[in-house]
Amino acid sequence: MTVITVNTTAGRLNLEQRRTLARTLTDAVLVPEIGQFVEAARVGFQVHFVERAADMIAIGGVLAADSGQDVMHIDIAVMDADWNPQVRADVIERILAAMAEACGTDAPAPTWWVNFRTIDEGSWGSSGSITSIHDLLNTGVFTPERAAAIRAALT
Repeated sequence: MTVITVNTTAGRLNLEQRRTLARTLTDAVLVPEIGQFVEAARVGFQVHFVERAADMIAIGGVLAADSGQDVMHIDIAVMDADWNPQVRADVIERILAAMAEACGTDAPAPTWWVNFRTIDEGSWGSSGSITSIHDLLNTGVFTPERAAAIRAALT
């Protein structure tokens, strides 16, 4: 279970960019999370696009409406698992690369920020009950190596 929230100024992303990002941001987390690409695993990922007026976002105490800065904040919320620093770095780099590609830029702007948050075991629910990473490990979508790393990290 992963939720990626992309916060931008209103009108920053057009429909085609959002379509592309819905797929590429999902893949940017899915592959490192389960250790491989599995189409069926996509159902456990949501991407939310949130737009705010440029006078509702500020960096350094200056409204984006006044500075003209390209402000974006991407929040990634994942279930507790083996999210060691290297895996987190890989996800963040993949997210920023997907954003840059979809936006047609050579590199992510320094005003594009990413938060990576883990949700404690027992603190995520779906379908009327608590959802556990342990249940998901038994689905067969994780590579054996990734599943073993997650089990070890949670003990």
